[in-house]
Amino acid sequence: MLSESEMGTVLADSAPNSDVPEPCEVSLSDVLVTSSSRTVEDHSAETTEETKTEESQLDMFRSKASSPASGLWTTRRDGEVKLRLDQNGIGSETPKTVHELLQESVRKYGDCFALASKKGDKWIKQTYKQYYEQCRQAAKSFIKLGLERFHGVGILGFNSAEWFIADVGAILAGGFAVGIYTTNSPEACQYVAENCGANILVVENHKQLQKILEVQHKLPLLKAIIQYNGELQEKRPNLYTWSEFMGVGSGVPDSQLDKIIDSQKPNQCCTLIYTSGTTGQPKGVMLSHDNITWTSLSAGHYVQLTDATDQQELVISYLPLSHIAAQMIDIWLPITFGAQVFFAQPDALKGSLVDTLREVRPTAFLGVPRVWEKIQEKMKSVGAKSSALRRKVAAWAKEVGLQTNLKRMNGASELPMNFRLARQLVYKKVRKGLGLDRCTKCYTGAAPITKETLEYFLSLDIPVYELYGMSESSGPHTISLPDTFRITSCGKEITGCQTMIYKPDSDGSGEICFSGRHLFMGYLNMDDKTKEAIDDEGWLHSGDLGKHDKNGFLYITGRIKELIITAGGENIPPVPIEDAVKEAVPIISNAMLVGDKAKFLAILLTLKCNVNDETGEPEDDLTPEAIAYCLRLGSKATKVSDIVGGKDQAVAAAIQKGIALVNEKANSNAQRVQKWVLLEKDFSISGGELGPTMKLKRPVVAKMYKDKIDHFYTVEPTSANPLSK
Repeated sequence: MLSESEMGTVLADSAPNSDVPEPCEVSLSDVLVTSSSRTVEDHSAETTEETKTEESQLDMFRSKASSPASGLWTTRRDGEVKLRLDQNGIGSETPKTVHELLQESVRKYGDCFALASKKGDKWIKQTYKQYYEQCRQAAKSFIKLGLERFHGVGILGFNSAEWFIADVGAILAGGFAVGIYTTNSPEACQYVAENCGANILVVENHKQLQKILEVQHKLPLLKAIIQYNGELQEKRPNLYTWSEFMGVGSGVPDSQLDKIIDSQKPNQCCTLIYTSGTTGQPKGVMLSHDNITWTSLSAGHYVQLTDATDQQELVISYLPLSHIAAQMIDIWLPITFGAQVFFAQPDALKGSLVDTLREVRPTAFLGVPRVWEKIQEKMKSVGAKSSALRRKVAAWAKEVGLQTNLKRMNGASELPMNFRLARQLVYKKVRKGLGLDRCTKCYTGAAPITKETLEYFLSLDIPVYELYGMSESSGPHTISLPDTFRITSCGKEITGCQTMIYKPDSDGSGEICFSGRHLFMGYLNMDDKTKEAIDDEGWLHSGDLGKHDKNGFLYITGRIKELIITAGGENIPPVPIEDAVKEAVPIISNAMLVGDKAKFLAILLTLKCNVNDETGEPEDDLTPEAIAYCLRLGSKATKVSDIVGGKDQAVAAAIQKGIALVNEKANSNAQRVQKWVLLEKDFSISGGELGPTMKLKRPVVAKMYKDKIDHFYTVEPTSANPLSK
């Protein structure tokens, strides 16, 4: 039987797993402004006396039109904001707290499975009723350990049921749920714990515990530490295992917890999301109960998630839960719609994710660009070793797939015979091998993704839909849909949200600004930063540059802070040029354009290399794809060190040729890349060049490679030798 060549045998066929349930049954001017035109069921109540009472209750949350920004933000931990309610539609939904959302979920999906954790070869599962009870028990224990109202519970570790329960339990107990990036240094953990006033820290294992113990003496508000995985290697005062912690609050009466729950309001803060600190110290993004409960409802309806009483959605939790995208997709959307969450293994991003995908066969899946790129690289690597016949069939199928899906994207409905044949021969097998055979919602976000990667998966009939948002917008703002998407666009606004393009230029590109109930409350204890983000009219200024096409699709063109302003005064967004270079020279892994206040542009380049599974450090060995590329050039290079420093003329010539092709398409001479250099190692999180969500930390890279950047400008480029190797 024929299989897709670029899959080859990399992903063996897998039968549906008996542990994975079928869908749950009931028993179980200067501005351009757009708003989503997509309709969602109108949830507003009929005009009755009950509705009038409800309306009067809503009035106290509504912002007053006479002073748009008045009361819309606060930086106080115990502050309250006026909610941005609409007069009708989903934006007029009655505000609710996290606890009220949980109660609804238990009523509707109580007997459905909520969480699934793999222990050995078995999935250990909890229903929504059990999940809720566990959250209440955790909340009681937090209270017993001294969690104060509006103080933090920091959570440092890989995704697990305990992570979820600690997060929700912290909110029920009246505190803040605060995720901490697992890659943080002890000092970075201290900053977050100190900033949020953490009374309790929850860590995954001994490794993460050591970070906290190193800075514990600098955290006077810290009252207890809980380790949720593994045995404690030493006994210390106020240090608990998970089981010990869950028993601590057994004596706390329900009435005490319920009193705290009853005091909570939808317009109060319940969660802090810390920015990655790419351009400075991390900021604590304050999200209200309403931010979370409303955004999960609106976004879920927009992407047409199915209710568990009809057909249960299945998702895999593996992305960092300190990030809003993972929290929204893994915690809040499932609670809202009754989805079942399967926890991946801690080494998911080191290779085991594909095994979990094949076993769970999720119905929805979010991958950051690097995840999709790694899958693409693996498939290409194995495909290169396939027989000539398989490679030929694969090339045919991919060409048919890409052209057909591009036509479908533009409105065509007809499926040609060759596409239907390719689906049977190739696409279905690829999806099954990846574990995406029943996944109707494949998404990417958190960082830019290349057109090449999007088109690669589209050619295999796996459309990957882009979404866009920020921590400050509770996650999503625009989302692409199967019937509403364009390659490289981030889609359209979710229902109830608006976009303003601030001060658009002649091409319609300007700063992207948001409005809607998903906008955050403010940055904790940072008035000035909050005022920079939210203007006098209440719009959130994203700092991103973008534009709409004639059909209302949003395209991101760069970031204001990333703009390179040349000595000649031309503003140049670096990302399009960097992406074009990577597309023109497939061996390039990362690229960073430089040239601020300089006479010309230059670019730092890294090569695609293998990454150490344990440390995340880039290695000297080139990836199989990079080696194959070198062979096509007539180069025998197998290592980065074989190429850098001008050692390999064939690769250097290919890079120069690729950059020359990019330069030919430049809009002006100022946008041409005049010099380049290959760096000795690729960028990585562990190296400090990339943030936790794989975003390039430009100031860090500029400082690390200052000498090389300075060298670009010590000698003027000449027409005979315009590029530096």
